[in-house]
Amino acid sequence: MAPFDGTGKVALITGGANGIGAAVARRLAGRGVRPVLADVDEERGTALAGELDGRFVRCDVRDPADSAAAVAAAVESFGGLDVAFLNAGVSSGCGLDADFDPELYRRAIGINLDGVVYGVHAALPALRARGGGDIVATASMAALTSTPFDPVYGANKAAVVGLVRALGPLHAPEGIRVNALCPSFADTAILHDLKGHLRETGFPILEVAEVVEAFMAILDGDGAGEAWFVVPGREPGPFAFRGVPGPRRH
Repeated sequence: MAPFDGTGKVALITGGANGIGAAVARRLAGRGVRPVLADVDEERGTALAGELDGRFVRCDVRDPADSAAAVAAAVESFGGLDVAFLNAGVSSGCGLDADFDPELYRRAIGINLDGVVYGVHAALPALRARGGGDIVATASMAALTSTPFDPVYGANKAAVVGLVRALGPLHAPEGIRVNALCPSFADTAILHDLKGHLRETGFPILEVAEVVEAFMAILDGDGAGEAWFVVPGREPGPFAFRGVPGPRRH
């Protein structure tokens, strides 16, 4: 396929005020896209939206009404929606032993999984109205491997990948591609508690720019229902899931 042409297009980016979301917003704006930044960080979100000639909408992705309002803002401000980057995410800070905290658990699943579900639900009608488009959800390499350092986070992200794999073939016939972005440990605020340990052990930290390149490769491609791994030193691409055993006739 031809490289993504953002001229005249509109993108909604949750978690768009910082980190991967902000970096993707800058790249898309450089391609001619009008970005709508949805975040709870009003100060940074407003400043970045002004810099990129976009719009900021305060959005708590745990609230389906906020996701609906963010999509409505994109349509009202710029005439439609072509890309929904459902990127907002947090580490859980919650174990399942004596340190289990139901409030932290619900917060993590609300942002990491519910935020994607509500975002997809809100974006689909607007994408259909444009004749198609892209939904990209930020999952994680934690979705593709075991994550004993944060089991709740790993479960959230695995659920996002499962959702994307189901939605991909469901919506591809109407021109709406749904895919997942699965970065390794990227140099963002979510790494705050792990960065020192990673550096001590020599585990490479992923540059945000590498995640942006993988995001753009998804838009440049034609796949649907894919989970793109992004790890240091490797070309990003869709993870090859093995087929599961089917029923056997006796």
